Amino acid sequence: MAELFLLSSNSQLQEELLSVVKAIKGYVLNQESLAVGLEWGKKSPLSPPIENLTGNKEVELEKVYQEMKTCHLCPLGKTRRNLVFGAGNPSARIVFVGEAPGADEDEQGLPFVGRAGQLLTKIIEAMGLKRKDVYICNILKCRPPGNRNPLPNEIGLCEPFLKKQLQIISPQVICALGTFAAQTLLKTDIPITMLRGRFHSYEGIKLMPTYHPAYLLRNPSAKKLVWEDVQMIIREVPV
Repeated sequence: MAELFLLSSNSQLQEELLSVVKAIKGYVLNQESLAVGLEWGKKSPLSPPIENLTGNKEVELEKVYQEMKTCHLCPLGKTRRNLVFGAGNPSARIVFVGEAPGADEDEQGLPFVGRAGQLLTKIIEAMGLKRKDVYICNILKCRPPGNRNPLPNEIGLCEPFLKKQLQIISPQVICALGTFAAQTLLKTDIPITMLRGRFHSYEGIKLMPTYHPAYLLRNPSAKKLVWEDVQMIIREVPV
């Protein structure tokens, strides 16, 4: 922790110090949640189980995709080229969740296919896996104009679809890529610098926050920290 503070800028250090109390509270709450080991649908009435599951995860994911295909709940439905639902193994043990599609993803209709996606692919391969072995998706399924940050109302409207995806796949570990993914799933405003490095709980599933690959392209020195986080996932879900 001392080394992390030394590497941080003054503004980052101030932000982290101001968030210490929140971090401690969040850590305690998450550890309690992990200890309980809650199952899907039993944690909160806000995330009820999907009814009439067929047992075929690919079919169930397709149902959610069809439900979203013509979605115009928020203005992003009018500006997107393609819905970027998600891709990968419907029975994946590890799910990577980012924040929103970029230009390349909007063009192809697939998640993480641009420069950040290429780096994510290298991370997955370094774990001894291939993209087809995991599942990759985002909080938002449509690209925000100019790649701006997701807005709270957009997250609120799109998150229920992500919940359905995660419920169907039922992975062992979720890797939240970046601030928006981690803070959205954990319902916290604690900085990613303080969330990463340990497991939290999301609906009874272990969740590891780490830096977004796009951040790593701008800050290569953070790759070491991401690899530390990824190694914890590997130990939790041996390949």
